[in-house]
Amino acid sequence: MIVSSKGRYALRVMVALAQTQGEYVPLKEIAEAEGISRKYLESIMAILSKADFVDASHGKNGGYRLNRPVEAYTVGDILRLTEGDLSPVSCDAQCERNCPSRAMWAKLGTMIDEFFDGITLAQLMEQE
Repeated sequence: MIVSSKGRYALRVMVALAQTQGEYVPLKEIAEAEGISRKYLESIMAILSKADFVDASHGKNGGYRLNRPVEAYTVGDILRLTEGDLSPVSCDAQCERNCPSRAMWAKLGTMIDEFFDGITLAQLMEQE
């Protein structure tokens, strides 16, 4: 499993918003602080906003902020939103092959999900 820049940047943005303690932060400020192009950040924020992970406010003093307490967001939720399935391989129940390694891949996928679901934004903030 490889996490793309979209997933990594989404995590960085969510941590940055968590640090603002509910204040709206303009997209331009986030882009500059995180070193992410505004255009790319707009696409990431659209995904986060559509999923109700963040709230957007337009106009003067507008920007983005988290919709929930930082403890309510897991790394797994954010990565699945931006990356899709976190499985290490595309082996699934629809596969017509009865491969002896299927159970191993499924177990690894479960371990990955449990690992990322066990880390909250609050915990990431503590590690800084």
